[in-house]
Amino acid sequence: MLETYEQLKKLVESIEDDVRKAAGGNKAAGTRVRKMMQDIKNTAQAVRVKVLETRETTEE
Repeated sequence: MLETYEQLKKLVESIEDDVRKAAGGNKAAGTRVRKMMQDIKNTAQAVRVKVLETRETTEE
């Protein structure tokens, strides 16, 4: 779980420059941001699933 969370943090950090560029009107950066946000969403979902799995194994 921690490994996936670290991956999520790295994804968020890596997109910062493109977010600033997209906010300035750079359309190509906006496309990159949208793609990376999808990756972030999927990774966040993976973290969520792992947390639920951990919770379920500790309840047993």
